[in-house]
Amino acid sequence: MQYRALGRTGIKVSPYCLGAMMFGGIGNPDHDDCIRIIHKALDSGINFIDTADRYSAGESEEIVGKALKGRRDRIVLATKVYGPMGEDPNQQGTSRRWIMQEVDNSLRRLQTDYIDLYQIHRPAPDTDIEETLSALTDLMRAGKVRAIGSSTFPVSEIVEAQWVAERRGLARFRTEQPPYSILDRGIEFDMLPTCERYGMGVLVWSPLSKGMLTGRYRKGRPLPDSLRVKYFPRQMSDERSLEAIEQLIPLAEQAGLSLTHMAMAFVMAHPGVTSAILGPRTMQHLDDLLAGAEARLSDDVLDRIDQIVRPGTDVGLNEAAYKPPAILKADLRRRPTTERAAA
Repeated sequence: MQYRALGRTGIKVSPYCLGAMMFGGIGNPDHDDCIRIIHKALDSGINFIDTADRYSAGESEEIVGKALKGRRDRIVLATKVYGPMGEDPNQQGTSRRWIMQEVDNSLRRLQTDYIDLYQIHRPAPDTDIEETLSALTDLMRAGKVRAIGSSTFPVSEIVEAQWVAERRGLARFRTEQPPYSILDRGIEFDMLPTCERYGMGVLVWSPLSKGMLTGRYRKGRPLPDSLRVKYFPRQMSDERSLEAIEQLIPLAEQAGLSLTHMAMAFVMAHPGVTSAILGPRTMQHLDDLLAGAEARLSDDVLDRIDQIVRPGTDVGLNEAAYKPPAILKADLRRRPTTERAAA
């Protein structure tokens, strides 16, 4: 396994990052099996693990904590804060009050004294970014956190966070974690150039577009019985995505690769990408992903992919990506009826 610089933090991480979202009740509830998967990933050379407090209501962090006993010092450990962790309205978000409380909860579940990369899982429009960065800066000074990052932030909010950090003398986001795949290339337009400009590492999630790029989902065929179909039925049956997949499969075959391996190699080829987050639920999933670690795409193959899905565009419906409030609530993008006319 080769290793790459995590932005300008000085930390070196594997190009594959083991994502732990599927460990726990939402995916694989067998803790022993999940621990075996984690150990297999570490033994293969992966030194980077990403989880979140929200995954299976803390169970994912607990599993990762058990798996890292005796191995913690050699692992770059990342987790996140933002999502609701209870019915109390203050047990969520990015306020100083919640961050200071929840980081200790994550440390306890992970059975560690520090977090290498603490990320804000999603933007919080109701909270000043200065409030959030101030709390994160204090956590770094206390030794509980080594570096901080954002996840699925709009470009405008990444830039604002960088400006606020500079003006206020606060720690700045060193990484961003956006969705990226052959079907979801929108971040090429301005996200990746912005992260490169600020020296930020980029950890991309859903490099297989939630499994669409495994070859299991085909045009004109019934959808398989899967967790992805359960949670994202629109995305997994999207006609534009399925049409692109029908063109990508023969291209992968011509390149001597499975669609999965070509999709992972595509993400690895972009110079702005630090690591791709793998999200295996079973040992078989992990073995298949690791088998393609040495795949490299030629310029000819990348040119053909560009013809199928244009650079900087999204074909897929990434339903888990962040949507600003005005996209979710119609009343935020509509004037009162009495003010809608020009005269």
